Amino acid sequence: MLQSDEPNLLRFLKEAGYFVWWGGKNDLVPGQFGLEQYCDVKHPHPDRKSRSVWSDLHRQDNWRGRPEEDRFFSFYYGKIEKPVNFPQEEQFVYDGDWHHILGALTFIRKAPRERPFCIFLSLGFPHPPYGVEDPWYSQVQRDKVPARIQTIQDWSKKPSILKGIYDHQRLWDWTEERWQELSATYYGMCARVDYQLGMILGALKETGQYDDTALFFFADHGDFTGDYGLVEKTQNTFEDCLTRVPLVIKPPKNVPIHPGVRDTLAELVDFTATVYELAGIQPGYTHFGQSLLPVIAGADQGHREAVFCEGGRIHGEEQAMEPMPETGLENWLYYPRVHLQHSEGPEHTKAVMCRTKDFKYVHRLYERDELYDLQSDPVELDNRIGDPGLAPVENDLKERLMNFFLETGDVVPFRLDKR
Repeated sequence: MLQSDEPNLLRFLKEAGYFVWWGGKNDLVPGQFGLEQYCDVKHPHPDRKSRSVWSDLHRQDNWRGRPEEDRFFSFYYGKIEKPVNFPQEEQFVYDGDWHHILGALTFIRKAPRERPFCIFLSLGFPHPPYGVEDPWYSQVQRDKVPARIQTIQDWSKKPSILKGIYDHQRLWDWTEERWQELSATYYGMCARVDYQLGMILGALKETGQYDDTALFFFADHGDFTGDYGLVEKTQNTFEDCLTRVPLVIKPPKNVPIHPGVRDTLAELVDFTATVYELAGIQPGYTHFGQSLLPVIAGADQGHREAVFCEGGRIHGEEQAMEPMPETGLENWLYYPRVHLQHSEGPEHTKAVMCRTKDFKYVHRLYERDELYDLQSDPVELDNRIGDPGLAPVENDLKERLMNFFLETGDVVPFRLDKR
């Protein structure tokens, strides 16, 4: 969560004259600060009583089955059915995402033309629980779903939190057909988000604003969805299925582009730096993002040789533990992962990753480091830390990691004090 004086892209855009419309969840600004300095409009949360049909799988818990069943911690729901009495005038099985998408469409069609605007849509999909309605549930051909990464057989070289989650989720006996169905449902959730994105693009085109609009489409993290025999995510492991998330960029028409897919290493801070360049904003603080405009113009090489990711906590950092319910803890949907974050063992150890195109190194407090040759082992099953054959690689990545902390560990404010 931000502190009140920390730099923030939405605030900078608002201060630069943009009308900022924010729809969706707030995992950014502490509630006590208010949102006035970050946006002009925070789209209100929906009134569930205003809709005859409402879907919220986090609040509706009976779909999980009995605690002893092997699907109880699977997050799997499947097809969200429309009730028999589903009103004809309703297009969707309504939820928070639909509420904010429809709000954004209304805003686009009525947006103030005297000011540029920014729409920040923070959607819930595709997030567990895994459930979606038709037509998206049925759109995914099950036999076309990519095979999952197989369940780990030897956990001794992997982070201990993975084994802990595996033991508590109890998905040991799931067949490949069940895993395939879970993954297909997740793809259906992605398909629904794709459809919603198309609605946003359509509204921009209808109102003549598409050519002048920059669009960034990305996720905050990935999901196991069966990989390694797990579901959901972790906070301190860095498998590609969690950390390598898509980023789609559509710049304004006047920006040079070479359309296509880039296999370029990038970090989230590069998104911010790209927006700064497009908007002509000088943010007034030291940041470490690199604009992606040269990349989308066709200069695919040389953007970043390595990227970094951090997570976990040091012992005693209770403020870095996710809160748990006071009652019903062992039956809580997130119990398999979150209760391990409250352990003083190694499970929630602080860790940092350095990844190049060919290798991934993870340095961990309290437990074994990791090193993967991504060319020969792209699914990261063979931890080769300490392997003499990769000693030069390990030393190189450790040096990159040290330089990363040296470069980003401390910055001097631009604003001078009265002294």
